[in-house]
Amino acid sequence: MDQAASTVDPPGKPWAMVDPLGEALHFLRMRGVVYTRSELTAPWGLELPPMSNCLLFHVVTAGRCWLEVHGAEPRLLQPGEFALVPHGEGHQISSAHGVPAAKLFDLPREQVSERYEVLRHGGGGQPTSLVCGAVRFDHPAAHRLVKLLPRVISLEAWTSPHTEWIQSLLRLMAVEARQLRPGGEAVITRLADILVIQAIRSWILEDPAAQTGWLGALRDKQIGRAISLLHRDPARAWTVASLAAEVAMSRSAFAARFTELVGEPAMHYVTCLKEEDAPLAVLARRLGYESEAAFSRAFKRFIGVSPGAVRREKQGQSGET
Repeated sequence: MDQAASTVDPPGKPWAMVDPLGEALHFLRMRGVVYTRSELTAPWGLELPPMSNCLLFHVVTAGRCWLEVHGAEPRLLQPGEFALVPHGEGHQISSAHGVPAAKLFDLPREQVSERYEVLRHGGGGQPTSLVCGAVRFDHPAAHRLVKLLPRVISLEAWTSPHTEWIQSLLRLMAVEARQLRPGGEAVITRLADILVIQAIRSWILEDPAAQTGWLGALRDKQIGRAISLLHRDPARAWTVASLAAEVAMSRSAFAARFTELVGEPAMHYVTCLKEEDAPLAVLARRLGYESEAAFSRAFKRFIGVSPGAVRREKQGQSGET
């Protein structure tokens, strides 16, 4: 069984040694919605629409481009840079400031597979090549972590202390993108997994904003342990008293400290974790759809499979040993 899904600690490993932040990162298992290889020539500009509940990424494999997200400073991306737009916000990429941007989905694209396409666009000048992706996460811990991220995160392979292996991953991603071979989508997804996690780790280590709130709570010896237990087994009949006992605290002290660090009471946190298993009709109403059928159709059109299929797959994974 996967260690992060286990409800007990490994033999010989005391719970004080468990890494709650590492476990939260473990839940960043991405599912690709679509990947695009873009072959662009200056002058060019692309406007990407908002994509709810998706993290968008861009890898520059040749040339350079500007990334502009509302509320964030424009960023010049060059080969060896990996940029994240974590909240699925609409944004623009272009060869230079002020270049008119065409709407991405209005442009013709070569459909290589169900989730992989090639875009060719531009005025015939200086070339730029990109690998872009829209991915999503299923686990509520991943959603909570992504909500805390800034509008843009970039990972610069040339200045990172892990320069060599990051450059190698980016080169491999570029090779896979140029000619999609059998299993290529899976390889790109796994490479993107690693790069996304590394970019988020770098942000957590460097940005003071990552030292407080829920991320700060994960670093607390006892509250972090309690959060890990909840993520591993959200369906268990948890109470404040049972959580407090697990981390060797009194009920009152645990309740007060959990609320102080996390920003919400422990049982409210438990309820939010369980809500992802709510009936589809409840989710449909909560998201503004008139019926469960309308929600299912919209979900399948955007994700590629029905919500029921996603749940069955997750239930199958939770039963694996």
